[in-house]
Amino acid sequence: MEYLIRSIEEWDLPELVILCQKHAEYERAVYQSAGKEELLRIALFSAIPKLFALVVESNNKVVGYSTYTFDFSTWDAALFLHMDCLYLESEFRSTGIGAVLIERLTHVAVDKGCVNIQWQTPIFNERAIKFYNRLEAIGKEKMRFSLELTQS
Repeated sequence: MEYLIRSIEEWDLPELVILCQKHAEYERAVYQSAGKEELLRIALFSAIPKLFALVVESNNKVVGYSTYTFDFSTWDAALFLHMDCLYLESEFRSTGIGAVLIERLTHVAVDKGCVNIQWQTPIFNERAIKFYNRLEAIGKEKMRFSLELTQS
């Protein structure tokens, strides 16, 4: 299986939005695609990006992605890489591509002086949990909360 992992380009945004929709469905979450392309364009391609992304391309089609940000850990008093999303179309799972994406993120994190990479996955996503365990990642059980805000 031939594929290329590369940094996202603006022309990838329509495909990224579609993959975000599929990712949300996979994780049993609600996703509204309206306006997301422009919001992602701003987050990814502004002078000071708030979000970074790698895409997986095969046969000139984006078939997966990983997005990440940099955050600061009070307890570690250090920067860490937060992997927000990692998603591959079903036919590209269990091929080793996910491990290569994590390896690429590891290099990014080390280059930026991060102490670790952190992420979360739904407790029902047993396939992802097995994958992360094979990478020798350490799972920490916590409850994730979200407080929805209205824009005034």
